[in-house]
Amino acid sequence: MSVIRRNRIAIGLAAGLAVVLGLGVWSATGGGTSSKPVAQTETDLGVLGDYGDVGQPPVLQEPAQAPETPVQQQAPETPTPAPAAQPPAAQPPAAAPASSLKLVGKAVDKMGLVVQDGDGRTMYRFDKDTPKPEGKSNCNNQCAVTWPPLLSDTIPQVEGIDSKLVSLITRADGKKQVAIDGWALYAYSQDPKPGAWKGQGVGGTWFVIQPDGKRNVECLPPGVTAPAA
Repeated sequence: MSVIRRNRIAIGLAAGLAVVLGLGVWSATGGGTSSKPVAQTETDLGVLGDYGDVGQPPVLQEPAQAPETPVQQQAPETPTPAPAAQPPAAQPPAAAPASSLKLVGKAVDKMGLVVQDGDGRTMYRFDKDTPKPEGKSNCNNQCAVTWPPLLSDTIPQVEGIDSKLVSLITRADGKKQVAIDGWALYAYSQDPKPGAWKGQGVGGTWFVIQPDGKRNVECLPPGVTAPAA
């Protein structure tokens, strides 16, 4: 018997067996009167490869959501730096305080050129002082009571006097005394009033001073001889 014929016989037997089995199933279920289907369709079960075991409800997958775009954090604002403090403007050096003291060079009757302070007192010089190189007063203690020195911490205002000749010298007690051309200036405690010159020629060493610092010898008391220049 050929191979093809044997295959045909086998196929026929298998078909007959299938018919017999189908009739048996049909008989067992009441002759096919039940409306309940014998087997579930692919639609009822779902695709096994997608949903797992038969009889398990299909797990519905939620549609994938687009990934949220991360919120970009704004960089903290950089605070505006405060303007740098400007250094204080350089101040000009303070001017020396103006002196309230005043010296006046003027001409008066009989005496000629003299120097007076702001109160009109006549100024004198002492021949025993040392005018150069820095000026030095040799009238201290009781002498300074009789002949009060003209004291000032600043150069006085001047009128009728060359300001270049006016300076300050330091006394033995540390106080400053006004001088003209290095000669220290004094008043006389015995002058009775402003403008008087009773101190002229006293002791042959005290004389009214002129605006240039020289002694005035225009009017000398009796018995007083003008010293050599």
